[in-house]
Amino acid sequence: MTRSYISRVFRFAPSPNGYLHLGHGFSALLNQEMAMATGGKLLLRIEDIDLERCRPEFEQAILDDLTWLGLAWQQPVRRQSEHFDAYRDALASLQRRGLVYPCFCSRADVVAATSERPDWPRDPDDSPLYPGTCKQLSSAERQRRLKAGQPAAWRLDMAAALKEVHQPIDWREYGGGSEPRRVKAEPALWGDAVLARKDVPASYHIAVVVDDALQGVTDVVRGEDLFMATGLHRLLQILLDLPAPDYHHHELLRDAAGRKLSKSLRAKSLRALRQEGLTPTKLKAQFGLHKRSFAFVP
Repeated sequence: MTRSYISRVFRFAPSPNGYLHLGHGFSALLNQEMAMATGGKLLLRIEDIDLERCRPEFEQAILDDLTWLGLAWQQPVRRQSEHFDAYRDALASLQRRGLVYPCFCSRADVVAATSERPDWPRDPDDSPLYPGTCKQLSSAERQRRLKAGQPAAWRLDMAAALKEVHQPIDWREYGGGSEPRRVKAEPALWGDAVLARKDVPASYHIAVVVDDALQGVTDVVRGEDLFMATGLHRLLQILLDLPAPDYHHHELLRDAAGRKLSKSLRAKSLRALRQEGLTPTKLKAQFGLHKRSFAFVP
């Protein structure tokens, strides 16, 4: 392992919309082990921008589970709900440059507009790309609807954004090997992505890049299911003049059917496994984290 000469900052960032499962435990412990290996620090960030689904009891359960695992993080606990003003400022920067536009469509509207086109392109999460319905509205019509109080999300104008970037869009990736590699980003695969939802001033994409910059995160360690999202995140970092962390996308834990563990599929929670007698020692041995080596290039 090669140590960097800078202080490295890692973060584990769960959402309090359900109980943690084994996949979360693996990612949290991997973050901690990498922080310890580099003499860096680990932050805990509660990603609670979804005010409807996030609940205090789930946040407390996260703290209980991580304490049981033996995770040690820098105080205080960070929360995305404390940074709404920073997200608004970032969005306002993009608005002033004409890189976002208001979208009055619902998800059902998008599905209806694309459902009869089996060949319609889809994003890396397998959702249909936005067909640009509201992008065609005149400036006057947009303002009329906004002044009338019609709820609107804000979408990135991907074509305009890409025209503004005059440098390679890529990132340094450590996942899948002991040495880093440069990965070419493909943000256009996401189309005109939502950056601010109708009910909260940010989507995951803009919130995560703003938070990583605010908190000095140097290393983003997360599941490989977010690998393609990194292309969009790198574009936003360039547009907002934010630093680029190094990325480490790790393998996912899967069930017997090969599906990734997730809350939506009711993966057994750490809470339930604890009640069945699982111990942190057994869990760490099962993950085999102590057998891993990490290489970091300054």
